[in-house]
Amino acid sequence: MREIHVSSLTKVIKTLSIDASTVANDDLVQSLKTAREKEKSPVGKNVLGQLLENIEIAKTEKIPICQDTGFTVIYMNVGQEVHFVGGDVEEAINKGVAEGYTEGYLRKSIVANPITNPKNTGDNTPAIIHTHIVPGDKVEIKLLPKGGGSENMSRLKMMKPADGVEGIKRFVLDTVSEAGGNPCPPTVIGVAVGGTFDHVAYLAKKAIGRRFGERNPDPQIAQWETEWLEEINKMGIGPAGLGGNTTSLELFIEEFPRHIATFPVAVNIQCHAARVKSITI
Repeated sequence: MREIHVSSLTKVIKTLSIDASTVANDDLVQSLKTAREKEKSPVGKNVLGQLLENIEIAKTEKIPICQDTGFTVIYMNVGQEVHFVGGDVEEAINKGVAEGYTEGYLRKSIVANPITNPKNTGDNTPAIIHTHIVPGDKVEIKLLPKGGGSENMSRLKMMKPADGVEGIKRFVLDTVSEAGGNPCPPTVIGVAVGGTFDHVAYLAKKAIGRRFGERNPDPQIAQWETEWLEEINKMGIGPAGLGGNTTSLELFIEEFPRHIATFPVAVNIQCHAARVKSITI
C-alpha cells in the first residue's frame, strides 16, 4: 500500500490550474498551425494566426489564453493500492483550485446557490470531481477548465434506438451548425452515445480531453470521427465564426452500453483554447 499525503494533491492541482489556463498543449498548437496552412479563407487564416500569437503571449507572460478560465473539471484514476492520508481528498483538491486561481490571477466564475442566493464563491471552487478506482499504486489526474461560452452550446438528446447512426450524425451536425461562432471556433467536439442521461454527458465532456489525433480504437468509430469532422468543416462557419474551412479541429466519439429502450446522445463543444493538463503521481 502506497501512502500519498493530500497536500500533494493540493500542490499538483494548483499547478495544473495555472498551467491549463496559460500554457497550451503542443498538440493543440500543432493542430492550429496545420489548420492555418490549409485554411482557404484569408480572414480565417488571419484569425488562426492571431490565435497562435495569443497562445505564445499567454505562455510568455504567464497570463490566461482566454479571460474565461472556466469551471474546473477533474478526472482522477486512483490506484487501488493508494491510501490518502492527512485529510479530506475533496477538500485538498478544492484548496488547490482556490490557490491556483487566486495566485495565478485567474478569473473566478463560479456562482454558489444560483437560484436561491447567487453569489460568486470568490476562488472558483468547488471543482467537479470524477474519481475512478483502477489497479496499481499511481494517481492519474486530468484537469479540464470548461468555459461558459462553449458549454452553453453543448446539447443532449434522448433519441430513439431506431434513429441509428444517421440520427446521431444529424444531431451532431445540427448542434455544431446552430452553435455557429458562439463557442469560439475552431472547436473540439466530444460525442457520446449510450449509458444513461447523466453518464452520456459525462462521457462527451471527457472525450474532449483526448490528445489531438487520438482516434477511437474501434475502426468504424474512428472512421466516423474523421468523416463527421470533414463534414463539419464544410459548413463554412470557420475560425471565430467569420468563415472558412476550419470550424473544428477535432471530433471524438465514445460509446457505452445502453438500455434496450434508450438511445442517449450528448455533444460537448470545447472552444479553440482546448485547455487540459494531466499528471501522474
